[in-house]
Amino acid sequence: MVTKLVMAIIHDDDAFGVMDAMYEKGFRVTKLASTGGFLRSGMTTLLCGTTEEKIPELVGILEKKCKARRSITSVNSQSLGTSESYVPYPVEVTVGGANIFVLNVEEFKQV
Repeated sequence: MVTKLVMAIIHDDDAFGVMDAMYEKGFRVTKLASTGGFLRSGMTTLLCGTTEEKIPELVGILEKKCKARRSITSVNSQSLGTSESYVPYPVEVTVGGANIFVLNVEEFKQV
């Protein structure tokens, strides 16, 4: 039996729906808080040890529950005035989805 570690980085809004679906299918998962790069928004990193045969089922859950969507956020822009202040302006960005890594595991123990 080949053991794999699936590491998925997902949006915070998707985390509990994904975890519930994983638990329903018998997957055990560890949730870690993380922060996204460009927007510095709340992200969740999920870690799940499983067999190679169950990878398609696990990835299917992530694909179903972690849909990318458009969102409006504010980005600061330096104004050209004498005050040298920053003026926020709205920008449409894509959030959600999942970054999924499947890693080989040399040894796995549950104690």
